[in-house]
Amino acid sequence: MEPTILMIIAIFLVAVLYSSVGHGGASGYLAVMAFLAVAPEVTRPTALVLNLFVASIGTVQFYRAGHFKWDVFWPFAVTSIPFAFIGGMIKLPTNAYKMVLGLVLLFAAFRLAWHFTTDDEETKLPKLWIALIAGAVMGLLSGLVGVGGGIFLTPLLLLMNWSNAKTAAAVSALFIFVNSLSGLLGNYSQVSVLPTDAWYWIAAAVVGGVVGATMGAKKFNSIVLRRVLAGVLLFAAAKLILV
Repeated sequence: MEPTILMIIAIFLVAVLYSSVGHGGASGYLAVMAFLAVAPEVTRPTALVLNLFVASIGTVQFYRAGHFKWDVFWPFAVTSIPFAFIGGMIKLPTNAYKMVLGLVLLFAAFRLAWHFTTDDEETKLPKLWIALIAGAVMGLLSGLVGVGGGIFLTPLLLLMNWSNAKTAAAVSALFIFVNSLSGLLGNYSQVSVLPTDAWYWIAAAVVGGVVGATMGAKKFNSIVLRRVLAGVLLFAAAKLILV
C-alpha cells in the first residue's frame, strides 16, 4: 500500500478515536508521521493544522450537547495561549525534539489506556492560581512539541476531580483549538513546508473528526480502542527515545 494512502487511513482513524474523547489527535498524528519517517520540521506544524480542524469540530459537538463549562476552561486558557505561542517559536535540536516528543507520547499512551471515572462524584473548581500555573506549563509544552495540550488537561481535570469526563472532553476540545492556533502562529514560518499531500490529510482528519466527535458527544465507549492506540503510541515513543 502506498505511504500516502497509509497516511490518509491512519489520520482518519486517529481523528475518529481522539475526537470521540474531545481531543484533536496531535499526539496520534505525530506518532503516525514518526512511523512513516516524515521530517521533524514538518511534523509539528502539520499536527497543529490537523488539530485545528478536528478540535473545532469537537468543540461544536460537545458544546451543542451541553457539556462545556466556561468557568472550567478560562483559567487554564488565559495563560496557556501566550505560552503556547512562545513554545511554538522555540526550535529544539532534532535529538532533543525526539526525546521530548517521545515523553509526550508516553504520557498520551497513559492517558488513553487509563479509564477515569468521575462522573458520579461531586466536582470542584481548581484554585485560580493553580489553574493559571498549570495552564502556562501546558501551553509551553504544547507549543514546543506541536500538540494542543488536551492530553495534559483532560487527565489533570479528572485526576483532581475538577470536572466530569464529558465536561473534561468539551473543555479540552476548545483548549486544544486555542493552543494549536497560538502554537501555529508562533511557528508560522514553518507552515510553508507543509507537504502537498496535506490537503488530503486535512480532509481525512475532518471526516474522522465529525464521526468521532458526534459519537463521543453522545454515548460512545472508546476505552478498548484507546488502549489499542495507547500501544501504538508506546511503540512510537520507544522508537523516538531509544533510536
